[in-house]
Amino acid sequence: MSVCPLMFLSAVANKVELSKYNTMNPMFLFGIILGVILLAGIRIVFEYKRALKFRFGKYVKTLQPGFRWIIPLVETIQVVDIRVITINIVSQEVMTEDNVPCSIDGVVFFKINDPEKAVLEVEEYDFAITQLSQAALRDVCGKVELDTILSKREEMGKNIKSIVETETHHWGIEIIDVKIKDIQLPENMKRMMANQAEAERSRRARIILAEAENQAAAKLLEAGLQIDKSPSAIKLRLYQTLSNIAAEKNSTILFPFPEEVLPRKPKNTDL
Repeated sequence: MSVCPLMFLSAVANKVELSKYNTMNPMFLFGIILGVILLAGIRIVFEYKRALKFRFGKYVKTLQPGFRWIIPLVETIQVVDIRVITINIVSQEVMTEDNVPCSIDGVVFFKINDPEKAVLEVEEYDFAITQLSQAALRDVCGKVELDTILSKREEMGKNIKSIVETETHHWGIEIIDVKIKDIQLPENMKRMMANQAEAERSRRARIILAEAENQAAAKLLEAGLQIDKSPSAIKLRLYQTLSNIAAEKNSTILFPFPEEVLPRKPKNTDL
């Protein structure tokens, strides 16, 4: 008889606790959902980047570096790097003005000054710059001779830069510089250029030797005229030469004999 009241009291206590739990369950779930939403909307923008915020696909504003928050499922961001970016120009087959085939590659340095235009005006700015650079490289190098490309790479790079920068200026992108890295030539052309360089070096050597002979002859002529002014200078020069020969311990010494002391045959004046 005493068991029934105890069981009744236990059942009532369980119902009270269950009702309390049911009344707090919606608030608990709401708090969890709110916390997830707050955490899901947190974004960190680095100093060297800018973030473009879109709300339902429409551009709203550009987020600056720091701690930022967006509305999840409603707002999205697209991050843009504003540092100097490097893109390689793949090797391009170019036919120069003097009909020489060659392969030329390079590198492009650019920087995004206006992230809004870079994202909204062009689909993929890095791919677009690559295609523009390749076309500009073929166009510029195809209008000049091979010697100009080899000797004026800096000028070729500036011409390519001006062409590419004309298009990218409307996208908010600045072209810092364009460099030509490597020029690949056919093997027969390399041999011909080596022969040309060797012939050029031989020509310069002969010119230098001829100029040296000319200068030496001029100095000898000047020395001869100076010696002719004084007969004693000839004797001093002779003695100096004999002294140089004797210093080498030679067994034979030749003395020059002046032709002036030799008897001359009188000229026949009879007709």
